[in-house]
Amino acid sequence: MDILLGVGGSELSYHALEETIDRAQATGDELTVAIFHNEEVSADDEEIEERVEATLAETDFDATIRRLEGDSPGSELVSVAEAEAFDRIVLGGGERSTLGKIQLGSIVEFVLLNSQTPVTLIR
Repeated sequence: MDILLGVGGSELSYHALEETIDRAQATGDELTVAIFHNEEVSADDEEIEERVEATLAETDFDATIRRLEGDSPGSELVSVAEAEAFDRIVLGGGERSTLGKIQLGSIVEFVLLNSQTPVTLIR
């Protein structure tokens, strides 16, 4: 299975990276990590890429790393997944509100609502 993992610098996206690497190691999936700018997070693309590379090195797992450009990371993730025939998009997100309801960030919400590719949300 070819997996496209979006990482935008949030702690939830790094958690999704670790979980996805674990799964890919167990199943032999191919992983592409798409780094994008998330306006809700203060980290820049270089910081995100360094942390992704460090996590991959720690787990001794090979994955393709690419940067998404543009003003709409959600749209870019959907476009890349469909144009390159990825089997699944994986994203981290979905914090709980004080009332216990899940709250989605704008990027996660866009991907969930617009992707024809199956999406896995890791919380």
